[in-house]
Amino acid sequence: MAIQILLADDHQIVRDGMKIFLQREGFKVNAEAQNGQEAVSLALKLRPEVVVLDITMPVLNGLNAACEILRNAPATKVILLTMYDHSEYAVESLRLGVKGFVTKMHAAKDLVQAIRQVMRGITYVSPELSQAVSQAIHSKSSVGLDPLTPRERQLLQLVAEGKTTNESAAVLNISIKTAETHRTRIMEKLNIHETAGLVRYAVRRGLVRA
Repeated sequence: MAIQILLADDHQIVRDGMKIFLQREGFKVNAEAQNGQEAVSLALKLRPEVVVLDITMPVLNGLNAACEILRNAPATKVILLTMYDHSEYAVESLRLGVKGFVTKMHAAKDLVQAIRQVMRGITYVSPELSQAVSQAIHSKSSVGLDPLTPRERQLLQLVAEGKTTNESAAVLNISIKTAETHRTRIMEKLNIHETAGLVRYAVRRGLVRA
């Protein structure tokens, strides 16, 4: 029986290309999402065997979507796609329980192998990142890791996308006071005290596109 896959990427043309390629390889893409929030909803409803998430998506980024999916559907295998080749993204995602990390520059070649390996219980990291990731995981260093909690990262993304505190609170289903508290903590942790600086940080971290 074909492996059931959920694809999540905010670019329709990317999803279409991946879907065609994966189906040619014998997989079944039974759902698609255009943002992280939609991906979480579909993953929990349909329970696909594998979820392929782009890291940089609107409303809810891939890392936070992965957290939600793995917490509520731990049997699902999550693979992250990214344009970035920095090892800290891979390290952080693997520590969250993600089973595969594929750079988009080699997605067509690597994704099929990643899906097959994670279904066998083997973690997959794109070859260009494997050595750096291995060294980072086996060291005690936390350099480059995001100091924010998943909820703080969600709020930061919404702020960087131009949403007000009130709008962000509504999206996250939290009170305005809680959203304000999260924003204050974000600024304290990052030592950034203006919105423009928060936006630049979010872009550097790959939470939003420049």
